[in-house]
Amino acid sequence: MVCGGFSCSKNCLCALNLLYTLVSLLLIGIAAWGIGFGLISSLRVVGVVIAVGIFLFLIALVGLIGAVKHHQVLLFFYMIILLLVFIVQFSVSCACLALNQDQQCGFRSYNPNVTCPASCAKMTHKCLPCAPIIEAYAGEVLRFVGGIGLFFSFTEILGVWLTYRYRNQKDPRANPSAFL
Repeated sequence: MVCGGFSCSKNCLCALNLLYTLVSLLLIGIAAWGIGFGLISSLRVVGVVIAVGIFLFLIALVGLIGAVKHHQVLLFFYMIILLLVFIVQFSVSCACLALNQDQQCGFRSYNPNVTCPASCAKMTHKCLPCAPIIEAYAGEVLRFVGGIGLFFSFTEILGVWLTYRYRNQKDPRANPSAFL
């Protein structure tokens, strides 16, 4: 068989879905590790990361089962969901990469009349604004997340193309008189 045939498309699609499965398990594991060691204090952030990991795991599982069994319906829904995920992820990644320091947030203002949980606010000396520290980390994180998201969004469009191609190929082991 030549590369680009039925088995090559099937193997590439299976490998891509195994990659998505590993990424989803990595997301879930890192979020659980962050909670376990007390590195992440926001349960909302951890909940969202775990939910995204579970969603990605389920989508990869649907794609893997559809690819192994050449199941037309599963592959169709996998292709549509992957296309929607690509659109959302590409948009968010571009937005993360496009934000400059002026657009990131309003960390520059400090109101001493509002209760501040920082220890320096309880003392008599003046607090330094948190803006430079937070903006430096936020800029790095936005660039990192945007770059990773952009990379994986292109693997998703590759997955859509592979799924479309694989769905329309005839299984050489199937009955020759069968439609697909």
